[in-house]
Amino acid sequence: MRTLLLLGLIAASASASGLSPRRAPALVSRLRGAGAEGEGIALVPKAPSTAFGASAAVPQTRMLVRGGAKAVVGAPSKIGGFDLVLFLYFAFWYLGNYYYTLNNKLALNAAGGKTGFPMTVAFLQLVIGSVYGLFLWLAPDARKAPTVTVADIKKLLPLALCFAGAHASSVFSMGAGAVSFTQIVKAAEPAFAALLGVTLYGKTVSKAKWLSLIPVIGGVCLASVKELDFAWSALITAMIANLFAAFRSNENKRIMDTPGLKERIGSVGNQFAITMILGAFWLLPVFLLTEASKWSEFVQIFKTSMPLKSNLITSAIYFYLYNELSTLTIKKTSATTQSVANTAKRVIVIVGVAIVLGESLDPMKMLGCFIGIAGVFLYSLVK
Repeated sequence: MRTLLLLGLIAASASASGLSPRRAPALVSRLRGAGAEGEGIALVPKAPSTAFGASAAVPQTRMLVRGGAKAVVGAPSKIGGFDLVLFLYFAFWYLGNYYYTLNNKLALNAAGGKTGFPMTVAFLQLVIGSVYGLFLWLAPDARKAPTVTVADIKKLLPLALCFAGAHASSVFSMGAGAVSFTQIVKAAEPAFAALLGVTLYGKTVSKAKWLSLIPVIGGVCLASVKELDFAWSALITAMIANLFAAFRSNENKRIMDTPGLKERIGSVGNQFAITMILGAFWLLPVFLLTEASKWSEFVQIFKTSMPLKSNLITSAIYFYLYNELSTLTIKKTSATTQSVANTAKRVIVIVGVAIVLGESLDPMKMLGCFIGIAGVFLYSLVK
């Protein structure tokens, strides 16, 4: 729970468009209150930077008077060229993703596993995340609410549909098979994004990028051959998740290029909150058609199963927070740094969750994982 609290404090203390000196809470002070060290630093990034000391403007900070401490204005957020703030973003993004994946699987297992309630779990995760997003708008000095119009909401509906579809499909896949297998298949998302970008969005993809997709697809196939917990339902739903995710990426770019919409939304954090709320509405009819008839059965399990209660709620919050922290991280880094970070994150999640859950780490499966993820990394670097 302390990890969840720390993630919440970091995400709530930051706007995805930057930490405002007027509205941002004291990040490190809050961390100290949760058990971490700090003296109440409220961070105000002014320009992109990297965690590895690349040339960039140093973010401004201010120190709040706390327990008699003197206020210090303009204290650097870098120590010897090391961006501590960005490091925290990376660390808690990874941690949130790991714990979401783990707790999500534990919640699915507690709810009956393959024959349980995957749509109910996916729907409730979006509902809980939506409540948290609304809380941030209503809480004093947490986050300024967007000023979107009904027309803006209509434009965001396709993005929300893709988001909800990707989330629900991923949850189904993790419930049907091994988490590590789902993550390996989801590594092939760039192949779907490239195909959709060319066919539906008028984008161009270089020959080098097409060639780099060969190891991605080959790695997924190799990992599937030696998957002990292989299930066609896990493979198919993971591929559907990739399809929705590819649409989401292209829709997100289209939305951000709409004149005036970005300003009315206010921040990327607000966009994610709106997308999650609309996504919950999209999943509602699907839930009603599929698992609503078994709602009383789910409620009985929920009442008696502490693993289901705790893991459902925490996985929903982790899902919201790690997505927002990943956005904050991406806004402060270069494309190359993002590629390295995403590659490392996927490896950590696959191996870490597999070890904790006792899933297969067959050498052939891990070789396929390595080849596939290396292909994704190559794809992100080539022009």
